Amino acid sequence: MKSGHEQRNRTRHTVRARGKPKNWLSKVFRLNRAGVNWPRAVLFLDVALVPMVVFWAIGHEQYLLSALFGLMFAALADPGGGYGHRASHIALFALTGAGVTALGFAIGGEAWGWLTLAAFGVTLAAGLAVAFGVRRFVNALLLNIWFIVTLGLSYGLHQDARITDHTWAQVLAWSGGAALWIVLTFAEWLIRGRRDLLQPFTELPGDTSRKKLTGPVAVFAVIRALVIAGAFALAFGLDLSHGYWIPIAAIVAMKPSLEQATLVSLQRLSGALIGALAAALLLLLPAGETGIRLFAMERGLEVVALILLMHGIGIRFLNYALYCAAIAAGVLILTDLPQPTDYAAEGYRVLRTLCGAGMGVLVMLLAGLLSQHTARTANPPA
Repeated sequence: MKSGHEQRNRTRHTVRARGKPKNWLSKVFRLNRAGVNWPRAVLFLDVALVPMVVFWAIGHEQYLLSALFGLMFAALADPGGGYGHRASHIALFALTGAGVTALGFAIGGEAWGWLTLAAFGVTLAAGLAVAFGVRRFVNALLLNIWFIVTLGLSYGLHQDARITDHTWAQVLAWSGGAALWIVLTFAEWLIRGRRDLLQPFTELPGDTSRKKLTGPVAVFAVIRALVIAGAFALAFGLDLSHGYWIPIAAIVAMKPSLEQATLVSLQRLSGALIGALAAALLLLLPAGETGIRLFAMERGLEVVALILLMHGIGIRFLNYALYCAAIAAGVLILTDLPQPTDYAAEGYRVLRTLCGAGMGVLVMLLAGLLSQHTARTANPPA
């Protein structure tokens, strides 16, 4: 018979083993209540209602997502300070984003090889932008995410013969969303007596000092670009139903930088899966509907997507997993609304998300090995 001491040790070990998943779960969804910013979220909702109502009025909802991303990302890229400084930086960001939008929608209907090559190039360039400062790196990642979304949205619109989509109109919608933020900041600047203001998202880095592009950072940028290119090759090369959910899930789940903590990576992964599941369930609502009921369902889901984006902005620093879930769900709903849906389609969507998230996990594992190698190289054993 085993001694009482051995039995106690085994019981303690079992309790610890069972507690590990619960501990990780509590860490992934731990709430920082000081990070909630509802006034900022309501401000976004108020401004975002403008392009939504405009596109409802003219009957071209296919351009709504471009306008919303132009507005949201212009706000994220706002550096604060004097109005001239802010306006020039936002305008430069908007101009770059317009180029990214034009490229994405122009090639969205091309052969899968072009999509794969373009996704690789843009993702690699965004990863290497860290050499120009952390702030520019963050802005480049925003445009990288938007480019992935444009390819998926453009491909889906090209598959639907009922919808007419023009690249110039998508670029105009993006530019209009960014311009709307510039106009709003100008009005705020006048109301506040022409005083310098802080950047709207003070939690984001503002450092623009150049960094040395080290070998591990460059290698990680190449790995991320290869994974995104592989996701596009898998989705469009095999012509998978709702395949563009794979690269969208991959870019949401992946680390943006080599130094990112494992906890943040798990939060990104969890958020991507939760958001995809929520979007898949919501997209079932218009299944089988026609006529006025289908129209009402689609407009209602656009409102739901906008509210999800609003919540994402409001809880950005409450919990990163919930933020990723809200943003992913809102984007996927707006991306997939033109596509017919049924139970089989929802199964495909979730499956594609799992594939993309799996690619994100692969990158996390490779990044962990790369970080360990870098640490051993920098601090060799005595």
